[in-house]
This record gives sequence, C-alpha cells and structure tokens, in this order.
Amino acid sequence: MDVDALQKLIHLLQATDDPLIQEQALITLSNSAAFSVNQDIIRNLDGLSVIGRMLSNCVPKVKEKALNALNNLSMNIKNQEEIQVFITQVCRTVESAPLNSDVQLAGLRLLTNMSVTSDYHQKMINSIPCFLHLLSEGTERTQIQVLKVLVNLSANPAMTIHLLRAQVPSMVLLFDSCVNRDILVRALAFAANLKKNMNDEEGTMIEEYNEDSVFFTLYRDSAPFAQRLASLLHHPDTEVKEQVVRILTQ
Repeated sequence: MDVDALQKLIHLLQATDDPLIQEQALITLSNSAAFSVNQDIIRNLDGLSVIGRMLSNCVPKVKEKALNALNNLSMNIKNQEEIQVFITQVCRTVESAPLNSDVQLAGLRLLTNMSVTSDYHQKMINSIPCFLHLLSEGTERTQIQVLKVLVNLSANPAMTIHLLRAQVPSMVLLFDSCVNRDILVRALAFAANLKKNMNDEEGTMIEEYNEDSVFFTLYRDSAPFAQRLASLLHHPDTEVKEQVVRILTQ
C-alpha cells in the first residue's frame, strides 16, 4: 500500500464517526502494518496517535481493531516509543473489558509486545493484580496470553517485589501435569524467573507478603509447590522438565 493510500485511510479514520467504517479502516491499517516499511510510513503520517485515539471508542469492535493495529505496529522500536503513551489506557481496557473477551485478549497481546524489553514495565505495575486475577479466572486462551506478559515482567529484577506481593489464590493448581502444556511451561518459567531474582536479591523482607501472595504460594509455604514440582520431573515434555530443573537448582 502506497503513502497516499495510507494517508487517506488515516484521514478517513479522523473524519468519520461511523463504527463500521472505522473498523474497516483499522483492519486495513492493521494488515498494512504487517510490512515493516508501512510501520514507518504510518508513524510518519501521525497514524499512531490517530489509531491510539480509537482506544477511547465505546464500540468494542472498534477498540479491538485499534488494539490489533497497534499490536502489529509495535513490532517496530521507534513505534513502541510512541505507543508507550497508551500503555496505561491499554491496561485499564484489559481490566474493564469483559472476561475472556476479544478486546481483553487484544489488549494483552499488545502488552506482551510492549513488555518484551523492560523499558515500559513500570507502566504496568498497577495492573499486576489484574493480570494474576486473569490467570486464576480466565479461559486457557486468556491464561496463555496473560502468562506471556507475566513471564516478560518476571524477567526484570525490578518487578520481582511487585509480582511477589500480588495475590493469586490457588496459583499452585497451575503446576500440574493435566494443565495445558503451553500454560504449564509459562507458569514454570514465571516461577523460575522469580526464584532467580529472589536468590540474586538476598534479604527480601518476608513480613511484606500475605498468605495469598505469590511469595507464600511459591516459596514461604512451599511444600505443596515442591510436591508438584517433584511429580512434574516425570512429565513427558522436555521443556516442562527443563523449567522444573531450573527452579529446583536455583
């Protein structure tokens, strides 16, 4: 798609209040953003802020398509620098959207891309309780997507205390051989990252954590967790076993 066509689409998005037209324009922009050359063009035409304004749209389909477009555009580092201003709004959207909805999943996909590096993790701290709530309440599709965000955050030592403090009842149930393999591998990677960071940061204060916290589940009251890890050593999947060994040897 050439520059003129992209410019017309962006102008159309600004000019219309028709949700069907907005949705189609966003789908076209999203598809165009699959090509890296178009990612730069859309940014240079101020398309990121125009698409970002669609996040305030009250029509769920429009909001979802705006999130999808930003997700494709966020594959570009310079675009991420502009998209980061919307992170707080995207987090709020994930929190307020109906559980397991397309809007919620689209928001989580964008946050996954935006959390690949630690540059914007600070902007997601307030949503950690929401992410862990989705981990215990969401469908498998939602759990996989939110775990991608949590694994990215847990790789950053600066996020450790915020993640350990957060409450997630019944988290230990995720560590079971009958759990979906994609969920299990990511839950184990999340736990392994936190354990590594804790070992690197000696002297973490225990009094700060309550009994439903991630810290209690994985480390303080760790007998049930340890039993589950022991049984997972016999799991047929190599990656599952590798993550279990990672936890046990740190």
